[in-house]
Amino acid sequence: MKKFTKFNSYKTALLLGSALLAPQTAFAQDAADTDAEEAAEQAVEQTVGADEIVVTGFRASLNAAISAKRESVGQVDVIVAEDIAKFPDTNLAESLQRIPGVAIERDAGEGRAITVRGLGAQFTRVRVNGMETIATSTDGASSNRDRAFDFNVFASELFNSIVVHKTASASLDEGSLGAVIDLSTGNPLSYGAGSKFVVSAQGRYNDLNDDLSPRLAGLAAWNNEDETFGVSASVAWSKYETAELGNNSVRWANNAQFNSVDGVNCPANPADAGCMEVTSAFHPRIPRYGLVNHERERLGATAAVQFKPSEDTNIEIDGLYSKFKEDRDEYWGEVLLRSNEDDIDLSNYVIDGDNNVISADLTNAWIRNERYHRESETEFYQISGKIEQFFTDTFLARLSGGFSKSDATIPVETTIIFDDRDGEYSYDYTNMKSPLLVFGTDVTDPTNFQLAEFRDRPSQVNNKFKTIALDLEWEPTDGLTIKTGPFWREFDFFTTSARRDSQYCSAFDCADGAYGAPVTSDLAELFKLGDAGQPSGNTNQWVVPNLGATTDFIGLYDIPAVTRQGDERGVTEEVYGGYFETGFEIETFIRMSGNFGMRYAKTNQTSSGFNNGQYVTVKRSYDDLLPAVNLNFFPADNFIIRAAAAKVITRPSLGSLTPGGSVDEFNFGISSGNPYIDPYRAWNYDLSFEYYFAPGAIASLALFRKEVQSFPVGIIQDLTYAQSGLPTSLLTNGTPAYDAIVNGTDPDRLFTARTTTNGEGATIQGIEVGLNLPFSAFSDALSDFGVLGNVTYVDSEQDFAFGDDVYVITFPGVSKYSANGTVYYDNGTFSVRVSGAYRDGYNTGSSGNGNFLEGFSSTFNLDAAVRYKLTDNIELMLDGNNLTDQYRYRWTDNDARRNYENNHFGRIIMFGARIEM
Repeated sequence: MKKFTKFNSYKTALLLGSALLAPQTAFAQDAADTDAEEAAEQAVEQTVGADEIVVTGFRASLNAAISAKRESVGQVDVIVAEDIAKFPDTNLAESLQRIPGVAIERDAGEGRAITVRGLGAQFTRVRVNGMETIATSTDGASSNRDRAFDFNVFASELFNSIVVHKTASASLDEGSLGAVIDLSTGNPLSYGAGSKFVVSAQGRYNDLNDDLSPRLAGLAAWNNEDETFGVSASVAWSKYETAELGNNSVRWANNAQFNSVDGVNCPANPADAGCMEVTSAFHPRIPRYGLVNHERERLGATAAVQFKPSEDTNIEIDGLYSKFKEDRDEYWGEVLLRSNEDDIDLSNYVIDGDNNVISADLTNAWIRNERYHRESETEFYQISGKIEQFFTDTFLARLSGGFSKSDATIPVETTIIFDDRDGEYSYDYTNMKSPLLVFGTDVTDPTNFQLAEFRDRPSQVNNKFKTIALDLEWEPTDGLTIKTGPFWREFDFFTTSARRDSQYCSAFDCADGAYGAPVTSDLAELFKLGDAGQPSGNTNQWVVPNLGATTDFIGLYDIPAVTRQGDERGVTEEVYGGYFETGFEIETFIRMSGNFGMRYAKTNQTSSGFNNGQYVTVKRSYDDLLPAVNLNFFPADNFIIRAAAAKVITRPSLGSLTPGGSVDEFNFGISSGNPYIDPYRAWNYDLSFEYYFAPGAIASLALFRKEVQSFPVGIIQDLTYAQSGLPTSLLTNGTPAYDAIVNGTDPDRLFTARTTTNGEGATIQGIEVGLNLPFSAFSDALSDFGVLGNVTYVDSEQDFAFGDDVYVITFPGVSKYSANGTVYYDNGTFSVRVSGAYRDGYNTGSSGNGNFLEGFSSTFNLDAAVRYKLTDNIELMLDGNNLTDQYRYRWTDNDARRNYENNHFGRIIMFGARIEM
């Protein structure tokens, strides 16, 4: 009878090479996969040459990752510490994009969230040190109110390994249609007896704003001589600025009648050909250039204690802390066509083949110069632990549990607006990505403006996770393993916000005929645009509100912030259940291994929020039986065929589960939740072929199909406020919506209402092709060279209702093609790597204002890394990120691809050193 591998051989992992902060540790493998130490030992065997010299560095880390993949039961991909530390990545999302089937979504030019095999971050579960959690940050619109995990909260230096589980098993946490991702901060006893200290320092330079910033990290570890007790701690800190320069239209709209077209009064002559033509065509709602500046500070720390009093007992306690702060500052020079068309005179217009008013001159235009400032902070902490005990050589019990909390707070979110409501302006979107925007009015003169509106919207989002699980493993005979155990989780989501918004003349006395306070030079500052990709002749400077002076002038932060009904809501989920799984390995005419089992999960959901003026609580429960099977066939020692099938589930978006709704009183929008949304449920099928044709080499092909049986879909419709059923008490005096509805200036004004309901199913299927090719497969003389890369193709179909028709579209967030590639040289002392990541364009779902979908065009990011070891203890580092300064183009309408925004973030160069003692 085979005895389980125990916890007594951590030293083997040290041979795999050093990470940025720490030596290589064991791989973070789930109970469904192979033992971490066995994979480490096999990786070491592959990296030892004929002279018994261990190969370390990047090549060793690749070998370790391949070994872990080869020995796993399910379909997994692995990144170990050398990959994370030595790719030029600022966070974990950018490391994950190197894995086949994984693409990333960027915020402020750096990775924030991921998609796996066509399914976005909402469908991916993330576990840190074995415990599911959510980390929430803030993007351009608001805090994350989804189940998505925001990887930009964490510095990559804090982690030693990432494992991506692409197939389900009964013993693996449910909740994912895409993947389960394990992040590990490492085990203290993996560092060996004695003390270990590592420090690194880097400078970070961005060529778009000439920002030079620090990035520091360090680790300390100590183990006793018997290697039965160990402690470790690490810290990483960085502070930097990223400029986002470009243009933005805030979508395009039609069915809005202008005051006049080429001199013809349109209200008096509605049948005029020009008036009718322009009304039915699309025009930009808020054409503008500007700067969005991101000042970010990231602090992370880990601490761990490990006690192994005997070969039969292992006790670990892990702590993780992160604080991610950002000040976001926006400077816009714009024209507010939205909702003001009936006051604007349009002339000299051109309509293109996509029914766009592609260029025009405007008089009586509502010029708006806008200053936005937001301070946000995400504070995350987690404490987790586990006790593993062998009661016999073949019976193991593992008790694990923990608590995590992620608080995303926005204490300040301020907008100050200067208006000039009778200006002159011309725009030309012949080049959609780089429009020509010209002010005919002097927008550098403060006296041409009035301080017209102010807003401040503090908010917060809180996520809490509590988890406890017991796993029992028994090997009654060689080649047969039985696993079972119960689990319990409780997840709390809560969000609230408040407002101090108003038009100036609703809050203060104004002169007759004025719409705001006169702007003086003391209240304004001159903004100069810089390189935003604009064409020659564009207006590149204008006055914007001086934030400190205008908020003091208004006394903004002395005004009480009012929490409105609909802005405070929450969800609590209690999930409990258990699983049973059988693992096997047999050898008859062909070697086979795998597992099969069943997982049961019961979800008790409590949603709270305001509905028609009343705070209500809605409770519901549902059950899921989730069978899963993984089979591996070994027709040869170096060839594996894997097959898997599983029923999987993803619970609905948190923000969509809450009852009631909230109103955007400036943009005439209504959003409401639905606590009766059903979960996403699907059957996943996977088939892969892995050919290990040389030491450290693999060629792989994976086929996958996800049959999503049902999923929530967003609904957008135009309706009056009365038709929404919401009380007028939700409206705030001094806002455009209040004036229109309560004061009766436009009681039939249409609002864009968004909600979510249960939808039909969808199908996602695709192919992954991967190659890791060290040139040692050809010749020992080329052993320092190699390439690795992957290509993923995803085909998806979903029914999408638009107007009175139903269309078949690709699943939101799905790129048809994505690819990654790396060319490297590594001789153990000097290494160079160049990495490219391509992602095809994709839609992000519903748009508005008569546009069919919206989304992003394709992107290509080029990175590079250089390492040189001065000594065994000192290494110099040089990294380049986004070397082509890739622009990000966002479009609205799938067919016309009208400009939504186009911006870039600059190249990043990082240089520094690492010292290990």
